[in-house]
Amino acid sequence: MEPLGLSVTEAAEGLGVSRKTLSAVLNGRAGISPEMALRLSIAFDTSPESWLNQQTQYDLWLAGREKKKLRVKRLCAA
Repeated sequence: MEPLGLSVTEAAEGLGVSRKTLSAVLNGRAGISPEMALRLSIAFDTSPESWLNQQTQYDLWLAGREKKKLRVKRLCAA
C-alpha cells in the first residue's frame, strides 16, 4: 500500500473490509478469495481473474516447496 500512498486502514476502508482482513491478506495469513478479487478489481480497475491467478500461482509455489514430502506414485495406463 505504501507505493500508492495508502495506509492499510485507508485501503481497507476503500475496499469495504476490516483492517484486520486486509492485513491478513497483505501478510500472507489469508489468501485472496473470489470476493476479495472482485473488490480489488473494482478498486484498481483490473480483472478479478488476474488477482485469482496471482493467488493460484503463489499457492502452487508454496506447494512446490513441499513437493519432496509428497508420497505419490506415478500411475500409468496399462
